[in-house]
Amino acid sequence: MIEIKHLRTLSVLRDTGSLTATANTLCLTQSALSHQLKDLEQRLGGQLFLRKTRPVKFTAEGEILLRLADDLIPRIVKAEHELSGLKADANGRLHMAIDCHSCFQWLMPALKEYQIHWPSVALDFSSGFGFEPLPALASGELDVVITSDIQLRTGIHYEPLFDFEMRLVVSPQSPLADKDVIESGDIADQTMLSYPVQKSRLDIVKHFLQPAGIEPQSWKQADNTLMLVQMVSAGLGVAALPNWAIHDFSRQGLIVSKPLGEGLWRRLFAAIRSSEQDRHYLQAFFATARQQCQTHLQGIKSV
Repeated sequence: MIEIKHLRTLSVLRDTGSLTATANTLCLTQSALSHQLKDLEQRLGGQLFLRKTRPVKFTAEGEILLRLADDLIPRIVKAEHELSGLKADANGRLHMAIDCHSCFQWLMPALKEYQIHWPSVALDFSSGFGFEPLPALASGELDVVITSDIQLRTGIHYEPLFDFEMRLVVSPQSPLADKDVIESGDIADQTMLSYPVQKSRLDIVKHFLQPAGIEPQSWKQADNTLMLVQMVSAGLGVAALPNWAIHDFSRQGLIVSKPLGEGLWRRLFAAIRSSEQDRHYLQAFFATARQQCQTHLQGIKSV
């Protein structure tokens, strides 16, 4: 039977061109090397190389085994590196900031599923709402930032998770509930309800109101999605929220959701350091997040 050590030996013999150099490279005595090669030739019933040539000249049988070595050895080395990486990643760290209040709705179930397969990865959270998370990511304080706001920065990779639509939610009694499409001017006389973040970071401001030069009549803030929905339902204002975050509330008749213009679609990303893009535990997190979101969230698109 041909063994991996035989293929390695023949590959080194070809590279060095002599038995002496091969023995030195493999840390074998010349006697042990000769015994290994003769044993292989006896198993195969043929000579593998001509012993009195310099550099060593291989027979047809030897060339067949060298081609096999060229095919298998790189794959074995790659697999060994991947296995080594998995062992190192098993005790990885996943400290993240969520730059999106409503993301908690899908993130917690995704992480619960993720921990089943990666129980030794250390998880931790920091709020991305009161500070700039990307500098913390670049410096190593964070490992992942969930965001829809790409800020080009050297050394940061944005892994796409899914696409979603921002929609305007209004009270069923609001005049806007009868409109098919919301134009930017429709919001000029409205109270805009939002999460407690800078207005300049809100998708509806950056990509819908600001380009049209529109400012709502007033602003109010709420800490979470449920509170925003309740305030909208009570007629205290309107809000722009992801389609998947409001699906159940809309189905219950608490609110009505409308498209913003031709549709304000955004993409959610997981920002990580580029140097860690190939980490197995990070790639596993991305895969789990995508699978969980596609299974449980309404109205999103895969990327």
